[in-house]
Amino acid sequence: MINCRHFSGYKPCSKNSVCDDSCAQKDVPTCSLLIVHLGALGAVVRSTSLLKAIKRKYPGSMITWVTDAPAHHLLKNHPAIDRVLTTSEADLLQLATLEFEVGFVIDKSLKACGVVKRTQVDQIYGFTVQSSNGAIVPATEAAQELWELGLDNHKKFFVNQKPETQLMIEALELGEYQRDDYWLPLTESEDREARRRKEAWLAENNKSLVIGLNTGCSPVIPYKKLSVDYHRLLIERIQAKFPYAEIVLLGGPEDTIRNGLIQQGYSVISSETESGLRDGLISVAACDVVVTGDSLGMHMAISQKKQVVAWFGPTCAHEIDIYDRGFKLLTKSPCSPCWKRTCEKAIMCYDQVSLEEVIDALESCCANRLSGRSTALNPAP
Repeated sequence: MINCRHFSGYKPCSKNSVCDDSCAQKDVPTCSLLIVHLGALGAVVRSTSLLKAIKRKYPGSMITWVTDAPAHHLLKNHPAIDRVLTTSEADLLQLATLEFEVGFVIDKSLKACGVVKRTQVDQIYGFTVQSSNGAIVPATEAAQELWELGLDNHKKFFVNQKPETQLMIEALELGEYQRDDYWLPLTESEDREARRRKEAWLAENNKSLVIGLNTGCSPVIPYKKLSVDYHRLLIERIQAKFPYAEIVLLGGPEDTIRNGLIQQGYSVISSETESGLRDGLISVAACDVVVTGDSLGMHMAISQKKQVVAWFGPTCAHEIDIYDRGFKLLTKSPCSPCWKRTCEKAIMCYDQVSLEEVIDALESCCANRLSGRSTALNPAP
């Protein structure tokens, strides 16, 4: 039984008190796989879309995923991931004891390639490093297209029309692209809390639908969020147009003060922003529709099968698949997309998002959600 995926060798098995060949939970992996994706939190959520394809190509595989903290909180308790490690030295020591038949390196970074150096991997897909000069290069020919898009802005911005989910499937040689959805399920207790939270929000003002406004974004590209004034104007329009909807402000610790400014004087709910990533995911799951920029909140909303109204300024809308659940709106700024981390323009791209387009998209999303009221809050992937 020592080859069973549930056997640790240092404590009783959680599946069965008797560890022998008669155990109905016995599960011997067919191969050991490593996923290295350290990148942005939203990108890690998006990469859960790979798991179904991985399991199709490697049925029975045992998966170890290495990521940067705090992204490991998003991946914990995932039914398809056997072990989640971070890049802490303690976790890398654990990694050094393991060997893998296959490794998927999704990040184009020296750090990700360095993680692989801490273990033994027979076959690498995605990206690797040219040790002579430290350049990141495709690990196999299949990753050439995704690699080249990172080197050519014209191709990335205007030629490519594939979503990142498809590009990753092709780069990692995971078979025919089947448009697999994100796979980030809540636990049973989290699902219960999402339902309780939604009921409480609706009961507060006797509403019938929850619209979440994801107000923030990563500081890496700070222009992926709407201004405080824009959010306040949006709240006014939503309350006038959709009197049956409760508005909930979503965000993380960096958005706490900002959400207070947005909320001031309005009858809206500000969700908890200081309780961690999983709690934020629960709040997103408790919404019916989410209005957001291209950010972690958007990827969370996609993962929870929400109706999504996502606007794009500095980044590429065609790289995001919202799986026919909502709308992608483009800024009117002529210099979009740019992927710039700093900008000094007098009129920013987030100021050039049409409020009328947001309201029209919301109208369709709310109608879709109300007509599908029997749909599970957190449907199975």
